[in-house]
Amino acid sequence: MELQNKATSLWRNFFNVKMVQIRTFHMTWFAFFSCFFAWFGIAPLMIIVRDELQLTKSQVGWSIIASVAVTVFARFFIGWLCDRIGPRLAYTYLLILGAFPVAGIGLANSFETFLFFRLLIGVIGAAFVITQYHTSVMFAPNVVGTANATSAGWGNLGGGVTQFAMPMVFSVFVVGFGFSDAQGWRMSMMVVGAVIFVIGIAYFFLTQDAPEGNYKDLREKGKLQQKDKVTGAYFKAMADYRVWVLFLIYGACFGIELTVNNVAALYFYDYFDLSLVAAGGVAASFGLMNIFARTLGGIFGDNFGALWGLKGRSFWLFIVLLGEGCALMLFSQMDVLFLALPTLIIFSLFTQMAEGATYSVVPFINKKALGAVAGVVGAGGNAGAVAAGFMFKGAMEWNDVFFVIGIVVACASLLSFLVRFSPEQEEEERALFEAAQIDTLQLKADRANEALKQSIEIVAEFNRKKSTS
Repeated sequence: MELQNKATSLWRNFFNVKMVQIRTFHMTWFAFFSCFFAWFGIAPLMIIVRDELQLTKSQVGWSIIASVAVTVFARFFIGWLCDRIGPRLAYTYLLILGAFPVAGIGLANSFETFLFFRLLIGVIGAAFVITQYHTSVMFAPNVVGTANATSAGWGNLGGGVTQFAMPMVFSVFVVGFGFSDAQGWRMSMMVVGAVIFVIGIAYFFLTQDAPEGNYKDLREKGKLQQKDKVTGAYFKAMADYRVWVLFLIYGACFGIELTVNNVAALYFYDYFDLSLVAAGGVAASFGLMNIFARTLGGIFGDNFGALWGLKGRSFWLFIVLLGEGCALMLFSQMDVLFLALPTLIIFSLFTQMAEGATYSVVPFINKKALGAVAGVVGAGGNAGAVAAGFMFKGAMEWNDVFFVIGIVVACASLLSFLVRFSPEQEEEERALFEAAQIDTLQLKADRANEALKQSIEIVAEFNRKKSTS
């Protein structure tokens, strides 16, 4: 069953939070931003943690792997949960429960306890799946790629902001309040945990599952498939080879972004002799590109879809993945900061556009099991990060690791040509796309007529006042 009343425009109504679609959009990206911030909040402080807990290079590598490993399984599960109970409750539970390990890492006093909490924190990375799911059910085909890319991109922005924000928070506790370094990083993480707990409560009260209402009510009205059919649809979606192709593709873009978020500050600190704050600031430039780069991936995905249908979306995905791989290989060869920084930004641009391009395709794979597809593909990002994380355990120099990963990503771009759609689905989606565009044009016409009517009334009123005077 196709959900109705999806928004056909994002930017035109961007500040109209009375529209449930727009209000949900803003809550999803902000909730994901907070989760991403919490997820990688410890990364820019690893220089302090490494010294205090006396972590070896191998142990740092294991902490990187732990931070993304459990998210693979969490994303598989959360997609099924969204289909079953709806994205509103799924996000609320994730934020509230995820707050405890985020704050709890401040209790770590050994490598083992630190690794344990780092592993648990990775569960909140499943927030991405809910974000993409929620915007997919709120926006029509002509704008869903843009909505998905923007909500995820602004959420991913948390990974960039945390690179310079957490050292500042740390400095407030150490310099401003006189805490020791060991106490400072622990207090910083406790503050972040408290923030996402509050956001979880806000998500429950400020959003709903779909434009027409919550899933419980829609099922009672017969407008949504019943809970007992969700699991069957989930496994049917997982049998589609295209889901697993996108799983690998997303590992080659989002997986690499996660890896870079984890290692960037340490990389610039160790290889370019920067200070803690400076290394965090340079590393932040990678994540900050999310403010527009992922959105561009979604916008171009929608535009390619408008011109060439669903196959156009797949071709755009190939272009940006290839660009990502080439840019990463180039970045790996830079050994001076003034060359490394611009190539890092170019690499970031293509990486995040590839992520947006991926999720401009995802909503069209299987609409009856959107949670399954979003979850499996999202899990691919973390699986890619786990695989890449093993390469940072010390066997190779980190710049050589980046070069090898760049080659792998460039090769993975060819997988985009395997994401194909039947002629029937191409035709069906083209009709839905055109219908959404017509709705948008009608809305523009209605607003223009309303503005013209108001103008005529203003002129008439002016003439009446002029004649009486």
